[in-house]
Amino acid sequence: MAGGKTVAAQRQAWLVFEDEAGQTLRPPKARTWGRRGHTPVVPVAGKGSGRVSIAGLTCYRPGKRSRLIYRTITHRGRKNERRSFSERDYICLLDAAHQQLGGPIVCVWDNLNTHVSAAMRQMIDARDWLTVIRLPAYAPDLNPTEAVWSHLKRSIGNLAVTGVDHLLAIVKNRLKSIQYRTDLLDSFLAHTGLTLKPDTT
Repeated sequence: MAGGKTVAAQRQAWLVFEDEAGQTLRPPKARTWGRRGHTPVVPVAGKGSGRVSIAGLTCYRPGKRSRLIYRTITHRGRKNERRSFSERDYICLLDAAHQQLGGPIVCVWDNLNTHVSAAMRQMIDARDWLTVIRLPAYAPDLNPTEAVWSHLKRSIGNLAVTGVDHLLAIVKNRLKSIQYRTDLLDSFLAHTGLTLKPDTT
């Protein structure tokens, strides 16, 4: 990880952390208030199928506002439907981030098969503005994007949705609110124990 910060500083690049998450129609369990002796019950229909997959980037650069950039894929349980992000999906997300951030990117992510495939390596090599560094195995605590998912799942705890489109709308609404919370994004980075040196240029 120290290498990632050094490369980012040398290239005046954005340090970007990538991670994925998913949410089904069954809401995550969460604590809530209730009358003593009366456990609150949230009815879940259990009908239909669907899942929302999310790939997100938390983006940091000294002197710049922290950013959250994400893409979603909606799975409707159809035959031959891909259930995860492809190499092309990931590189399109990074291309979009490059356009939005307006500078080179040092991307830090895990060792997911799609991240380390030959096709992905070719696409990375074709982009001189992109440097990729892998996280150590089993080190989610070093990735601030993990905290985004934790915050998101707490915000939709015990929430029953009517279908996958309703779920997608709620997920996007919650992520949009996080995008406006620079202080929250900064706290996710601080929670990892990582820091960025101020830009002296």
